[in-house]
Amino acid sequence: MAWDTARTKQLLLDAAVEEFAEHGPQGARVARVATRAGVNKERIYQYFGNKEQLFGAVLACEMARLAAAVPLSAEQAEDLGDYAGRVYDYHRAHPHLPRLLAWEGLQCGVEDPAVPLVAEADRTAHYAEKIQAVALAQDAGALSRDTDPARLMYAVITLVTGWFMLPQITRLLMASTPDPRPVADRDALILLVQRLTTREVGRDHARSRPGHA
Repeated sequence: MAWDTARTKQLLLDAAVEEFAEHGPQGARVARVATRAGVNKERIYQYFGNKEQLFGAVLACEMARLAAAVPLSAEQAEDLGDYAGRVYDYHRAHPHLPRLLAWEGLQCGVEDPAVPLVAEADRTAHYAEKIQAVALAQDAGALSRDTDPARLMYAVITLVTGWFMLPQITRLLMASTPDPRPVADRDALILLVQRLTTREVGRDHARSRPGHA
């Protein structure tokens, strides 16, 4: 029987998502990934090279899944609050990606641009598409232009992923809220993003600067 390479790769990627999300890129073990997948660990080296490359493949795969499930066209970028709500829903159903990014930030993220991140070129291209969508929405007048599109996209991403990267802070802050349900968190998130990104916010911000009435 011919070996199903595509299926084996996917089994390993799915198992690696669980392993890296739980233990991080440093604490993850190739042997545990192979055991989770029910595949000989030599296949990991054959298909992905080493553990760092496997982590890069996992990140790229998870980001592609998010992009496919929650697209961001220029038209959709005109309401970044709605987009934030959809990403929030995705992360609640699939919490692995925020955890992977948090682990990377703790253990792999560096400020030295000479040290590459895993799958850096592919991931940069992925974010460039989002930045372009936001820029087009700004050009169309749907979003405030007070902030450049890259920083605006960054703000939206951090507002969404913070709920999942910092669950301990969420628990402490929301302990006394009148409505601790996730739906209330989602509604608040959408409102915050809409106020951050709309043209009205931009005008209010301009009026608050010295020299503006």
